[in-house]
Amino acid sequence: MLKLIVITVLIIAIAVALLSVKVIFRKNGSFTSQHIHDSQAMKERGIHCVFDQDREMRQPARGVKEKV
Repeated sequence: MLKLIVITVLIIAIAVALLSVKVIFRKNGSFTSQHIHDSQAMKERGIHCVFDQDREMRQPARGVKEKV
């Protein structure tokens, strides 16, 4: 049981070290943003964050009157 825990902790430590190589070894290194609103390719396709889309849909319609 102890051997399994040690192996698991070792694998997790190696994974964290490999994920942080860019941050540690580059000058001013940082993780890139994974948010949709920060992606230029998504902006070009007109794809927005779900929160932005929800905010847009909740705005009252401008210039268009609905027939009742």
